[in-house]
Amino acid sequence: MRVWVEKQRYLIDFTLASLARRKGKNFGLLLVYAVLVFMLASVTLSSHALRQDAARLLESSPELILQRMVAGRHDLIPAGYLEKIGQIRGVQKVEGRLWGYYYDPVVKANYTFMAHNVAGLARGSIEIGSGLARIRGLAAGNVIALRSYSGDPFTFKVAAVLPRNSELVSADLVLLGEDDFRAFFTIPSGHYTDIALSVANPQEVRTVAAKLAQALPDSRPILREEVLRTYAAIFDWREGMVFALLSAAILAFGILAWDKASGLSAEERIEIGILKGIGWETGDVVGMKLWEGLLLSLTAFLLGFVAAYVHVFRFSASLFEPVLKGWAVLYPRFELTPHIDGLQVATLFFFTVFPYAAAVLVPIWRAATTDPDAVMR
Repeated sequence: MRVWVEKQRYLIDFTLASLARRKGKNFGLLLVYAVLVFMLASVTLSSHALRQDAARLLESSPELILQRMVAGRHDLIPAGYLEKIGQIRGVQKVEGRLWGYYYDPVVKANYTFMAHNVAGLARGSIEIGSGLARIRGLAAGNVIALRSYSGDPFTFKVAAVLPRNSELVSADLVLLGEDDFRAFFTIPSGHYTDIALSVANPQEVRTVAAKLAQALPDSRPILREEVLRTYAAIFDWREGMVFALLSAAILAFGILAWDKASGLSAEERIEIGILKGIGWETGDVVGMKLWEGLLLSLTAFLLGFVAAYVHVFRFSASLFEPVLKGWAVLYPRFELTPHIDGLQVATLFFFTVFPYAAAVLVPIWRAATTDPDAVMR
């Protein structure tokens, strides 16, 4: 075993010296290889981190949301629905929610209004997200004037700006009291946008949803797991779109690997002939060239993956941000939480390192098994 390890060490030393003799060509190949790994790793790391952050944020969301449908569209839930839902067996908690969207023509952006009985939030006061505060230049104590859809002017005092670490979900959020919300959107008492439910037994969420659909035919139950699947489908679609855009780069790399497998340069053939002439065995030549492919591909993978990690988790995947995260006037500023999936890394490693390392075997085997004189000629 010790002899084999020493032999491999000598082969690696010779391989490094051989790579250094053709440093211009190998550096260009290494750069192209690393850039390809960087792009692919950036997409996989960012999409996986987005999925994990979305799942973490939705952990505290209601297990079941009930909406009322009129002519196929989401409509207000009238009074009396809360009492009917509370009588269904398995429902533990029922809460009517008030929320909606408001278009601000000043900044040409939509705000998300939500009624929330925050402790100490007086009538006529609101709490706003940091994205809204940034685009409107607001701070705690300032006053903002808005005109409702009915045409009535409203003036709100900013009681507080929500923490920046919550900007992923609160960038465009406006929290206000229930009375202010109903007055601003002219929603009568007892009516709600939707209803959030908690189920006593998490295993019976689908059963409760079926009971709700049967008892209230005009309602649409939405399960938390369905929301998670929707987000996962969106991220999968966006990831696939980026991979489609990168298909040209992947094809170019495939052509490069095929060119590597199709034959050797004259300089490499002469080198192999000399090595065979001075007594190297076929296995030694193949081992040396295999180490060359592995060292080059491993170095490119490490450089590309580390650069992708920094790009995604330090610079928020700025190169692919509009495609993966979407776009909006009130866009949240946030850094992705580092999440690395071992299976994704192994898959990326397999499809970027092994094909190139294996591509050198066929031409090397042909040259190594040929007579040295014929190879050099």
